[in-house]
Amino acid sequence: MAMAIGSYIITSRSTWYQLPRLHTAIFSFLYAIFHISLVCCSKIDASYGDHCASIVVEAVPTEPEFTTIPFTSVQHGYYSGGDGLRNLSKTSEFYYSPDNQRTLLFQTNHVYRTEVRDVFKVEATLILQASGGRLYVEDMTYSYSYSPQVFPWWSERGALSFELEGFWSKSTGELCMVGSGSIHPQEGNPRVLAAVLKLYGVKSSVVITSLIRGTFESLSSPNIKSPFKPISMLMFPRTSYNYTAVSKEFDLEGAGEDDLSTSASLRLPLGRPICSMFRGWFPSVELTYSSNCNFNKTCNPLGKRMEYLPKVMHFSLIQCSDDRQGLRLLVEFLNPNSTPDGYYRSFTPNATLVAEGLWNAKKNKLNVVACRILNATDSFINSSVGDCSFRLSLRFPAVWSIKHTRGIVGHIWSNKHVNDSGYFEKIIFQGERNDLVGIPGLKYEYTMVDEASASCPKDKLNTDDEKQYPEANSNEMLFDMSVKNSGGKKTGWGYSSPIAVGNQIIPQNSFVISSSSSTPAKPPVKKKTTHSNPLNISYKMSVTPSYNASSREQKQIKISAEGIYDADTGIMCMVGCKTLDSESQKLANASMDCEILINLQFPPVDSSDHITGHIESRRKRSDPSFFEPLQFSAISLHARKPRIDLEIIMSLISITLVCIFVGYQILYARRHPSVFSFISLLMLVILTLGHMIPLVLNFEALFMSKHDRWTSLYRSGGWLEVNEVIVRALTMVAFLLQCRLLMLVWSKRFTGENQKASWAAEKKTLYVSLPLYIAGGLIALYVNWRNGKPGDAMHSTSINSQQLPVWEGLRSYAGLVLDGFLFPQILLNIFQNSKENALSRLFYMGNTLVRLLPHAYDLYRGHGCADEFDWSYLYAIPITDYYSTAWDIIIPLVGLLFAAIIYKQQCFGGRCFLPKRFRELEAYEKIPVTSDA
Repeated sequence: MAMAIGSYIITSRSTWYQLPRLHTAIFSFLYAIFHISLVCCSKIDASYGDHCASIVVEAVPTEPEFTTIPFTSVQHGYYSGGDGLRNLSKTSEFYYSPDNQRTLLFQTNHVYRTEVRDVFKVEATLILQASGGRLYVEDMTYSYSYSPQVFPWWSERGALSFELEGFWSKSTGELCMVGSGSIHPQEGNPRVLAAVLKLYGVKSSVVITSLIRGTFESLSSPNIKSPFKPISMLMFPRTSYNYTAVSKEFDLEGAGEDDLSTSASLRLPLGRPICSMFRGWFPSVELTYSSNCNFNKTCNPLGKRMEYLPKVMHFSLIQCSDDRQGLRLLVEFLNPNSTPDGYYRSFTPNATLVAEGLWNAKKNKLNVVACRILNATDSFINSSVGDCSFRLSLRFPAVWSIKHTRGIVGHIWSNKHVNDSGYFEKIIFQGERNDLVGIPGLKYEYTMVDEASASCPKDKLNTDDEKQYPEANSNEMLFDMSVKNSGGKKTGWGYSSPIAVGNQIIPQNSFVISSSSSTPAKPPVKKKTTHSNPLNISYKMSVTPSYNASSREQKQIKISAEGIYDADTGIMCMVGCKTLDSESQKLANASMDCEILINLQFPPVDSSDHITGHIESRRKRSDPSFFEPLQFSAISLHARKPRIDLEIIMSLISITLVCIFVGYQILYARRHPSVFSFISLLMLVILTLGHMIPLVLNFEALFMSKHDRWTSLYRSGGWLEVNEVIVRALTMVAFLLQCRLLMLVWSKRFTGENQKASWAAEKKTLYVSLPLYIAGGLIALYVNWRNGKPGDAMHSTSINSQQLPVWEGLRSYAGLVLDGFLFPQILLNIFQNSKENALSRLFYMGNTLVRLLPHAYDLYRGHGCADEFDWSYLYAIPITDYYSTAWDIIIPLVGLLFAAIIYKQQCFGGRCFLPKRFRELEAYEKIPVTSDA
């Protein structure tokens, strides 16, 4: 089994975005443990004859089979139905995923020949992911593809695994299997559940219309209600595929003229097959409709009955054939209403095409034929593939310019007659492609450099030759920015990324580090006596409005720009262009507004100053395309690096100290067993959750690439990523130590002398604390909902930006509860009126200081080395606690007060600070009662 899992990881490596080997090994180990545990506790107790004999005859296996197999080693797919599945898996309450994200994995373990011809015995594992692999990463603006072949990594959370065995008929294409798996109901004990799987259309040779359908049902006893409703399945087979629908003599009827000529398209090298262009991360493409298109005309590729007009189309790879330059794809039309930014893209059969394509090396384009999935609205069991009238043509432009910066262009059309049902007019699409760099013939052409030069200062008389500015190919050129309007009001945030430096197109996320930006600049030894010529440079810029932006500013601006950069002065002057879009959809004749000026000033490499700049329109104020000037600023990587180094060190020191403090408390409690009854369980639960939640939220982050703004930090030899892994590992150690302490205290409560008194005091502590925590949480949510957090969209990513304040409010409030972790211990001491030194001074004072240090650092950072738009925090992260000048003073004072109270209680009694009548209450309760005898 481990070998099979390992094989899957290796063969699917391209869909994992080239994960580091260490991460892959860690995941393989964890997955194997999870899978083996399920196998050990699962026992196949269902009768094949009772449930499957009428479908495929049961036969005696003879020998292993390796050639004729029903599936590839790993087959992905989708399922519908199955209500109740989510209640049977170990899904964390902190792990959110939409209900309609239902995917499956069928892993063939063994295949055997039998005594009956064309009947094979099959042993397999079926994994149902009740919750999709959604990742929450603060600085991420991209998401995994949820298509079958670009699949999120399987997690124990939300996954149900069944070990199955049965028989497959090669002639009929039917497969029936029975088996069982372990379930973990939210109510009740874990148990083994028997189930039956029936699949149809399992052929050893497939074409574009081939589809595997099936059902999966539990085999509960007649007296027991089935824990989940029947499931219908849909899979796209991958064995021995025959390309029959598309050929190199492509049907061009209805296609019109190509968007690009053959000479203007990239010619793929012989060593780079077309499949490599679709492996890994492939972004969505934007659809551009004809100018006379409207909702009621024949524009919608999904038909007039569809409730929306798609704006975005996504390609997902199913299968590749490198030797034939062929591939199979899913073409998905995204609903802009339910997936406005591409997150949580659920499988929608009636908006998905199954396609096959062949690369035409003579004409440098990919020809694609696509078919619709039919009859799959409510259940997949009756679904089929038909209506193969869809045609696509796709090219990779060889020449980029300010008006054409897309790495992929093409169009989709119907080969039906204009009066036929299902006909639609040709739709153009284009999208970004970031890994074309290195293909011969790719270049960038500048067309507006002269206009940009005219807007730049002409003289260098005031140039200070002692100063060194970033080089054009340094990481300083990639930055995030805070955007303000002409009145100084913050209206949004954005990012800027170079497209080309000189004639060389820069691969995204692969910027070259030069000594001027990656290491602290040394003072020049001598004056520079010569000046370099300005270098041509091209950019893409995006400005996203924040919550508090005005209605006129509530529109994202995407600009492509080009101009010159002078490394002697740090001045960059560019002319920008943006598309004038329609309100409803992109139109083919949409014009470009190139009357935009962009000027930037980069600080010297040895300076802590910010990058500054402005964006302004050259149009008249009365022009509809005119917009108010925007000012922006950013922190350079060079200025940010010392702070990041400091934060990494502080994170490592803090979590190491926590491990020491908790470990010392464990040893202290073992030397003084009497203290176990006086340690608050609620306090330990809070501390344990405080270490567990970051692990739950961020463990997957070890397997993910960050957003572009983090890329430059990771390029410094991987030092930041290594330290992050160390911090996560230390957090895990602290979590395990905290769990150990919690288990010790819990177990001693059942064996101690004062069990009833201890539990009574603990319950009182819970009864007082819990309402306070709930009330505080509701207040925090209300305040966040009422005020929002203007501009905080840059800090995190979610399916809906309106959910951000609520989520951030919960995280911040959780940090506040952690800051006051001693509160339950104070209450327990009061109820027990204890003088016992339950907590070692190193534990409660040390942990208090660790919790308060981030607030002290935030005060320093806010007045010294950071700014409001610098979200690259590694320590004292704003959304993990309440950070402001007021909170940074209040929280430490309260924390120190709690530590002082604990000290007093352990010296003079739990009620030492209460009025005298409350202090004496316990004494009255303990007056012995004398008997008459």
